[in-house]
Amino acid sequence: MTTERTPVSRTRAQRSEDSRARILDAAVECLIDGGYSGATTLTIQSEAAVSRGRLLHHFPSRDRLLVAAAQHLAVKRVADTEERVRRVVEQNPPADVVERADRVIELLWESFSEPHFWASIELWTAARVNGEIADALRPEEKRLGAAIRASMARMFGEELASRPRFKQLRDLLLTSMRGTSLTYTFDPRDPRADAMLAQWKDLSRVLLGN
Repeated sequence: MTTERTPVSRTRAQRSEDSRARILDAAVECLIDGGYSGATTLTIQSEAAVSRGRLLHHFPSRDRLLVAAAQHLAVKRVADTEERVRRVVEQNPPADVVERADRVIELLWESFSEPHFWASIELWTAARVNGEIADALRPEEKRLGAAIRASMARMFGEELASRPRFKQLRDLLLTSMRGTSLTYTFDPRDPRADAMLAQWKDLSRVLLGN
C-alpha cells in the first residue's frame, strides 16, 4: 500500500528569509564589483531578482543594507578562515606551537585578500563623510571585532591564546595586516610572497615566547 506525500509548502517566514539572503548576497557582489557608488538600490534589486517593494521591506535604507551586506559576508569569512585552520591542523598536525602559529598567520593573512575585506574598505571610506554609514557601522564593527578576536583565540589554540602577550600579538597582527593590505590597491602583487609575512611570524615568536 502506498501513500501520497503532500508537498510541504514553504512558509512565509522561509520565503522572506530567502529573499533577504538574496538581497544581502547581491549587495555584496555589487559592493565588490562597483564599489560604494556602484552599489545602487536598482543595481542590487536587479542582481537579487526581487521587487523594489521586497527590497525596501527588508532594507528601507541603502546605506544600512550595504553595512548589513558587508557584515554578513565578513562573519561568513571569519567562520571559513577558522574552519580552514581546523582542517589544516587536523590533516597536517603541526610539530609544535610555533608551527601552528605560523600556519594561523598564513591563513589569517589570506583572508585580507578576500572580498569581505574590500567590501569593508569601501564602507569605511564612505563613512568618513557619511554619518548614516558611520552610525550603522560602529555597533556592527564592534560585534564583528569581538567575533574575530574570539575566533583568533580558537585558531591559535588554548596554549598560545592563554599566554600574557597574546592579546598584544592579536591586535598588532590585525592592524598591521589591514594596513599592509591597503597598499595592494595601487600595488597588486602575490600576498603569499609579501615580506611582512616573515615579520609577523617572527613577531609571534617574540611576543609569545617561542
